Amino acid sequence: MPRAVVFDLDYTLAVPERDRETILADATRRTGAPALTREAYLEAHRRNLTRESREPIFADLLADHDTDADPAAVATAYRETIADSLAPLPGVESMLDRLREEYRVGLLTNGPVRAQRDKLATLGWEGAFDAALVTGELEAGKPDRRAFEAILRELSVAPGEAVYVGDEVEADIYGATNAGLDAIQVLLEDTEPDPRAVAHLEQATIAEELPGCLETLA
Repeated sequence: MPRAVVFDLDYTLAVPERDRETILADATRRTGAPALTREAYLEAHRRNLTRESREPIFADLLADHDTDADPAAVATAYRETIADSLAPLPGVESMLDRLREEYRVGLLTNGPVRAQRDKLATLGWEGAFDAALVTGELEAGKPDRRAFEAILRELSVAPGEAVYVGDEVEADIYGATNAGLDAIQVLLEDTEPDPRAVAHLEQATIAEELPGCLETLA
């Protein structure tokens, strides 16, 4: 029987009410930076999973352009714009409260410390988990097994006693199963079920379906 449930944050528990391409465009326009693609941003993000802020991400991106834009200013604008548009998925807050009555509940999210902690503060979720780790605080990010080992230590459970819930195939499903956890995949509109996951849930119904799904793993 699982003793702990660990969640990803973005697109698993909370989503921006505006698409990320628009948010990125707004941040660059506000700071006089050149237009940046979402694909380039994600590549730079993956290279900077253990950072304090997004400034190194935007420094990488702006290095390819002839611009005087300040990477720190762009990072701040992007962080503030995301925080303003972030909203929990329906029912997840009450779901987390219910789950904590039966399980240790954790959060493991990829990203710079300031960005991800700011999201938790904006959502009012600083106390929503028994343990919450941002990979910017760690020596490695997902899918590295060291990230999963860190949250297991915080929750005082073994890999076989924990279930990880996330949407990204590489970072979440591969990462969790490679570290010895069961994984439940949150399906977005453009993702396919990964066979390594023990269950697959539609994003819109996670709050309704996850508790029962966990019971089947007992």
